[in-house]
Amino acid sequence: MVAKRKRPLTPSNAESEGSTVAGSGVPSPTPSDTGDKEEKKDKIPVFKDPNFVHSNKSGQAASKKTRVWKNLKQIIAAERLLQWTSEDITYVNLEAPPSFKPAKKYSDISGLLANYTDPQTKIRYATTDEFSKLRLLPIDLATGYLALRKANTPVP
Repeated sequence: MVAKRKRPLTPSNAESEGSTVAGSGVPSPTPSDTGDKEEKKDKIPVFKDPNFVHSNKSGQAASKKTRVWKNLKQIIAAERLLQWTSEDITYVNLEAPPSFKPAKKYSDISGLLANYTDPQTKIRYATTDEFSKLRLLPIDLATGYLALRKANTPVP
């Protein structure tokens, strides 16, 4: 009969069988036994804390009104009251770079997104119904639509 050999203790086997101090037969302390449990409680993230209460769910914060946001006119009026130097950045002198996206084109008749432009009058339209109405428009109305859009008026 062949006797079974014990496998040498590998890190995965050592945890399951429990390691002992060499020659004493006394189990050696594991890292989980040596750490203070109080330190672990202090390191519990907020979202895992069972006693956590969100500030606007209950208590004093729940009885208060929700935050009221100021509109742009109120912000600009408040900025005018303060003393600003010429180097300070305010809402009035803030400038943004041009957009990388192409500008959206809207129909001059309906206001929908326009995929098409009439080659004669240069008026934008979105549907075939608009195109048929556009062809029936007199020239002065077509130039009026272009003037509203601030487009160059074509010379017929």
